Amino acid sequence: MPKLSSTQNQLIKKNTASFFSSPILQVEGLSKQYGNVTAINGINFTVGQGEIFGLIGPDGAGKTTTFHILAGVMEATSGRVEVLGKLPQQVQLQIGYLTQKFSLYSDLSVAENIAYNARVRRLPENQFQPHAQALLQQVGLADFQNRLAEQLSGGMKQKLALCCALVSQPKVLLLDEPTTGVDPVSRREFWDLLASVAAQGVTIVTATPYLDEAERCHRIALIYKGEIQQMGTPSQLRDSLGLARLELRCDDVFQAETVLTEAMSQGETTFCDVQSFGDRVDVLTPDQEIGKQQIHQHLKNHSIAAETIDVNDPTLENVFVSSLRTSQSDPPFIPFPRDRYRKTEAEIAIGAYNLQKSFGNFQAVKGIDLEIKYGEIYGLLGANGAGKTTMIKMLCGLLPPSDGEMTLAGKTENLHSSQIRSRIGYMSQKFTLYDDLTILQNLRFYCGVYGVPSKLRSKKIEWVLKTCGLEGKENTLTGKLPGGWKQRVAFGASVMHEPEILFLDEPTSGVDPLGRRQFWRLIRDFAQQGTAILVTTHYLEEAENCNRMGFMVAGEVVAQGSPTQIKAEQPGQLIELKTNHAQAAANCLKEAFASWRVAIFGDAVHLVLDNAEQQWPQVEQRLEQASIEIYSHRWIPFSLEDAFIGIVQRSKN
Repeated sequence: MPKLSSTQNQLIKKNTASFFSSPILQVEGLSKQYGNVTAINGINFTVGQGEIFGLIGPDGAGKTTTFHILAGVMEATSGRVEVLGKLPQQVQLQIGYLTQKFSLYSDLSVAENIAYNARVRRLPENQFQPHAQALLQQVGLADFQNRLAEQLSGGMKQKLALCCALVSQPKVLLLDEPTTGVDPVSRREFWDLLASVAAQGVTIVTATPYLDEAERCHRIALIYKGEIQQMGTPSQLRDSLGLARLELRCDDVFQAETVLTEAMSQGETTFCDVQSFGDRVDVLTPDQEIGKQQIHQHLKNHSIAAETIDVNDPTLENVFVSSLRTSQSDPPFIPFPRDRYRKTEAEIAIGAYNLQKSFGNFQAVKGIDLEIKYGEIYGLLGANGAGKTTMIKMLCGLLPPSDGEMTLAGKTENLHSSQIRSRIGYMSQKFTLYDDLTILQNLRFYCGVYGVPSKLRSKKIEWVLKTCGLEGKENTLTGKLPGGWKQRVAFGASVMHEPEILFLDEPTSGVDPLGRRQFWRLIRDFAQQGTAILVTTHYLEEAENCNRMGFMVAGEVVAQGSPTQIKAEQPGQLIELKTNHAQAAANCLKEAFASWRVAIFGDAVHLVLDNAEQQWPQVEQRLEQASIEIYSHRWIPFSLEDAFIGIVQRSKN
């Protein structure tokens, strides 16, 4: 795989510097106090014209406060903020702002939402209508203009919200976690639109909890407790770690992680981090050869055979976690206080055989066959509307199937009985906790619903509070918690009765990387104790934590296997190109290849080719004819997101 030469690196840096030479947004010494609480503490950054700048941090880091000040809806306590050379309040009509919680009117149609936003910004109809139609066509909403916003899927809502923010053709676009809860296909389409908008000179500042999305930014700043810890391009931040990531695959991933973590904690290795996933263990080390030797030695001492050890670049999540660890320790891992151990002779915890569900003439689930064993984490992945939630509702007894058979906890009959339901835990995507009750009241309520014995309730509730870091805050209204903290409490509420089977519908939506690690350590701990877990997620990087997974498309499971197996079975090759103009290169390539095969990641373009040896000369020729210079290209491994999008798109043909 060719590396960039020093000359090519200088060309890229020169091009990037000139492209973003016009400072559109300047922040110097920005601080914000709420009484005695410091939300932002003297942050500094500049964003250039046409740049996508990512503000990345956990809940409570100060991201939303920063956005409020940049948008001119909140005054800073101190510091200087200029947007387009003026105070934000003076240029609000030139700022588009997509907020985290409110962007659309659910009782207005698609067209009415756009028209309302245009009129708020004082645009005459003959001026905004042509642009609005072009935007709707670009995001695939042109045929849904009369549909109410409340009837749209999550991805469609976010695309509409973006159109509303862009209809006035702003010069600055602020996006506060715009794709939380949006499926991978819609997220990629969303980011492709952002890249094209930035290429037209619009300056974009975005916050996201998804570190794979941060790869698409030109630069990112890691913010924690109101202070910027690191700033740079994604490649600069990865290089700053000075570490290699070793991917270990073996028969007993859990035991391997335990052995290597213990060796690291006792100072017997050069490891900086050990993290297990569904079918592998990732080890960060400053020297890959010494790291490999140490892995082999410690595994050999415990009679564990390493199947493969692959070397890869560290991820942005590795950077983020390492940065946060300099400011705080990992959230505590507290073993769950178990009091009862149910044993069953059945191996299959969840079984579905030719399972079907129809709503009138619409078939939401089409003859699915699925088996999940006790102690297994199974990921059910799919775009919005693929049938995942309908499938889960049938499996946990909330919705009767139209046809097919099910087994649950070894039973095939009376699956709706209270006896069966008491053996199931369910964390819903949209509703688990009551916002108008305190944390303690919610936990007490669920103890009662799940029949937790009175003498055990205090111990279980104490475990939830300690695990979530909410001791002393148990009387806080749940509705006042940030989204990530609320998700942790909801998970605690769903497992206090020690279920044999656990359904988790997008459990970590909005949770920061350190919190997500803790979340998955808890999930793996339950699996190790024999709980069967079915989980859905739109964050495919975290889906690597699953032992097996299935991809749903239009009510059918079209692919199943381990994360490694699914990625390895992808046809073709994934190529990363560095050019003198990423957006122009992407547009040029989309004229020759299906648009899903081309995606922009910061200053690079990713391209999926079925036969790279034959097709690469065609790529070079097209870009040369368009006067686009290729600085470098290299073959890179498929991510799960790449695999997911490829499988979904190919299944449509």
